[in-house]
Amino acid sequence: MRTLAVDGWIGRALRVLLPPCCLLCGGRGAGVRDLCAGCIADLAANTPSCPLCALPLATPAPACGACLARPPPFAAAWVPLRYTHPLDLLEARFKFHADLAAGRVLAEQLVECARRDAPVLPLLVVPVPLHGGRLRARGYNQALELARPLARALGVPLRHDVLLRTRSTPAQTGLDAKMRRRNLRGAFAVAPGFAWPDHVAVFDDVMTTGATLHEAARTLRRAGVARVDAWALARAPRR
Repeated sequence: MRTLAVDGWIGRALRVLLPPCCLLCGGRGAGVRDLCAGCIADLAANTPSCPLCALPLATPAPACGACLARPPPFAAAWVPLRYTHPLDLLEARFKFHADLAAGRVLAEQLVECARRDAPVLPLLVVPVPLHGGRLRARGYNQALELARPLARALGVPLRHDVLLRTRSTPAQTGLDAKMRRRNLRGAFAVAPGFAWPDHVAVFDDVMTTGATLHEAARTLRRAGVARVDAWALARAPRR
């Protein structure tokens, strides 16, 4: 308890002596955040969006055209932000340049969105896994680092070791939706012997075409999960 108290005092003192600085514009952070109020306001909420795949829509609708024609393997999607400027800058810094301060800011925004508009809570949150080779190269799984504080804030258990990446796949960047689906076919498996609950949310950092979450959801459905939801930090608009 004494150590925690000292750490808290040091943290408060550092925030007075070195106030938070906005990671995007360099201005003074808002309160204890490393984003200023203006840059926080520039993060676009993903509303309205398709309730099934979270695709940004111009007007509210029960589903987008693609989901009406072919429903996804998940029951619902919760993706509170849009993958547009300036969120894309923070995400790139976190994902590709090991900027953990950017990751902390993204996690804070994600948790705040969940507290304002909480999704239907599952019994388990499962982050999309990285293949071992990519995990060793990057040093961390960005989906796990965002999902962990979210699950903690919502009071939902999280497991990062029950959905497995069994095949190393080329990077998805630059691929169209069809090639992304082909690239990910058979890329996931489940840990043997795990007793899956009836309702699971699978989490990724960014949902672009949805191919990764589609394949992960199909894997969980084959494992016997009755309801799978797709969660992510941000959804890219249709190209």
